[in-house]
Amino acid sequence: MTGHGVRGEVTGISLAPHAPLPDWRALAADRSVTFASISVTENSNWVDRLAAAQLADAVQAGVYAGIRHRGRPGAPQDQARHVVQVGKSLGAFTPGTLAPTLDARAEGLDDRFVRTWIRTLRQEAVIRRVLVYAEVEHWHRRFRPEKWADDDVVLWSAWHNGVPGRAGWFHPRLGLHEHTADGRIGRHALVYPFTLTDVLV
Repeated sequence: MTGHGVRGEVTGISLAPHAPLPDWRALAADRSVTFASISVTENSNWVDRLAAAQLADAVQAGVYAGIRHRGRPGAPQDQARHVVQVGKSLGAFTPGTLAPTLDARAEGLDDRFVRTWIRTLRQEAVIRRVLVYAEVEHWHRRFRPEKWADDDVVLWSAWHNGVPGRAGWFHPRLGLHEHTADGRIGRHALVYPFTLTDVLV
């Protein structure tokens, strides 16, 4: 599938827990959404079953959808294994899906947590590509991705300036930008020179 927004760019959305449910077939049909990141798991034991169903529906409609995990302080190995257990049942690590995303915004998450979570998820899911999402101020002040972001990690910055692709921060592995958020739905764009292929499993 080659999906693009109204101006020809690759566009995406993210769904937080309890977000309004999109009509995936309509979004795919008018090519207004190419990819979607859906918050399905949190901590080491919580699953949003409705979001899990949305992930399956989005993939079936032709959207490049992927699982998102809301990280919480402590036990990064257990949290990564939880994502893998849930994600495998949903086909979330199948080639061509959006790579799994760690939502690293929670207070108390640090470079050690992110590094351990990525390493464990890769070992358990037998994949390489991983996305890490955080607010732009977290990238400026909290994280040092040079400690853990290799060539198969793509960074994702939330900065709501309304200008797709202008993420308010630069790093060689910065590939995604959340430029707008409306309630529990975020809207996203690729950051040049990254392409859709660069953010898929």
